[in-house]
Amino acid sequence: MQISRYTLIFSIFLLCFCAVGFSQKKKIPKKDSLVQITTPHGNMIVRLYTETPAHRANFLKLAGEGYYNGTTFHRVIKEFMIQGGDPYSKDPKKKNLAGQGGPGYTIPAEINTKFIHTKGVLAAARTGDRVNPKRESSGSQFYIVQGKKYTEQEIQRITNGMMQQNPDFKFTEAQKTAYMEIGGSPWLDGAYTAFGEVISGLEVIDKIAAQKVVPRVNRPVKDISMSMEVIVMKKKKITKTYGFEYPNKK
Repeated sequence: MQISRYTLIFSIFLLCFCAVGFSQKKKIPKKDSLVQITTPHGNMIVRLYTETPAHRANFLKLAGEGYYNGTTFHRVIKEFMIQGGDPYSKDPKKKNLAGQGGPGYTIPAEINTKFIHTKGVLAAARTGDRVNPKRESSGSQFYIVQGKKYTEQEIQRITNGMMQQNPDFKFTEAQKTAYMEIGGSPWLDGAYTAFGEVISGLEVIDKIAAQKVVPRVNRPVKDISMSMEVIVMKKKKITKTYGFEYPNKK
């Protein structure tokens, strides 16, 4: 009888403890960390996805340390993307090697079909599938999508081509609409890690993409340098300042 009484008391305690634990709601952060990218053609404000934690943490770390300051957008292709983040690009002796440098490590892929390559999306550059079958990202190089708008017929042709590599591939209706109304580079979807988006300064992408480049290597004739700053703001202020609405905001 004594053992049963202790067992009963313990059971009641356990039930109460669990009830308290389940009743506590997961706290939603009231602040977010944005990154301001300053260029000679204007500033861009970038929001990073929480669903890609490794890429988010790495980008915030490098930006906060000043790693990107003085680097350039070393590869620019109009109606496609602008690429930067290579430390070689700020070294006069290694500038011609820009595109091959980095911090000495890669980041495991965090490819999420939820995030597509519409205009303004920030994604990680990487080496090709032949030498990088796991599609691991560069430790520092990134690109920001410019792309272009597509017709429904063009999106279908792109879909058919991508299905040859992945028979299960398909765009949702919302994603098709985004590519028709916003534009982007849809053939990159599912192959690179998209980990953020420009929420202010989309016009800066167009200005950079319009710069004259050296043929074949697509390097701007005139260096387009950048610096970065991490800005921590309340989500309410971010919405008020930049018009970005956080999902499931409570």
